[in-house]
Amino acid sequence: MVPNEYSAAALAYYGDSVIELLVRERLVRSGISDAGKLNSSALGYVRAVKQSEAMERLLPLLSEEETEIYKRGRNHHGSVPKSASALEYRRATGMEALFGWLWLSENQERAAELFNAAFPVISEVLLKDL
Repeated sequence: MVPNEYSAAALAYYGDSVIELLVRERLVRSGISDAGKLNSSALGYVRAVKQSEAMERLLPLLSEEETEIYKRGRNHHGSVPKSASALEYRRATGMEALFGWLWLSENQERAAELFNAAFPVISEVLLKDL
């Protein structure tokens, strides 16, 4: 099965783990060694609100095909958590679908490029208590 044939839900499911992997790599490489601090710092990346904000930074950078995948994921309807608005949740789901599609397409370099554009630096807020 080629990545374009997977459902938006499957791409988002897989993309969630791709983003988690990229987040964990960034945090470990930043020098944080305490597991509790790593986990609490990761929340700044994996919450729907933060992913929605990050997706706004990515939209102008996407190719036509990437935009189509993002929109497929964004338009997938799931249950919205209380911690995010419906719009934020939909954008985050679209982002997850995009990253899932990129990884399944064996385009890890592009996934890393977009991840770095979405989350350019570890914010001072994340590091203040480390």
